[in-house]
Amino acid sequence: MNLPNLLTLARLLMAPWVAVCLLNHAYRQALLLLAVAVATVPLYGWLARRFGCSTRLGAYLDPISDKTLLVTVYVALGSAGMVPWWLVLIVMGRDVLILAMAGAALLLTKHRQFEPSVWGKLSTLVQMVTGVAVIGSRAFPSPALSYWVAFLPAITAVTTSWSGIHYAWRGIRTLCGRIDDARRPE
Repeated sequence: MNLPNLLTLARLLMAPWVAVCLLNHAYRQALLLLAVAVATVPLYGWLARRFGCSTRLGAYLDPISDKTLLVTVYVALGSAGMVPWWLVLIVMGRDVLILAMAGAALLLTKHRQFEPSVWGKLSTLVQMVTGVAVIGSRAFPSPALSYWVAFLPAITAVTTSWSGIHYAWRGIRTLCGRIDDARRPE
């Protein structure tokens, strides 16, 4: 256990608290918790690279904490009527797709490296920005922020959908390539 992994664990543990705050209309507390959780994402990466303390645990825990945080926040946002349910389903659907593809790869191949794509990172960033902005618009109502918040669900839906499509395409290529490699005689 090292500092980057502790930050990732803290992000994972903050997810339910953000949801509880949202569902209790404690928007400022939810915003603060989510902003802190989101800030741990780049800090984790910087610390792990800067001090050379990347671990296998961190490689698994970091994406799990991202997905847990975002799915929890989006379900709470949907439950509170702050984002449309179709957006919640897109966010959750992409993560289910990624987990299914990773599970298939683990079962059917020897492939164990699941690197994030630039589209996946962009999608995660947009989802985080949207969550912070939507909560921020309730915590600190402003016409300017409300204007931008109106567009963010569509942008989030597009980036999340494209990321899911890209991961599916990459996963299918990996699965087909690995299965074909296993069938070739040496």
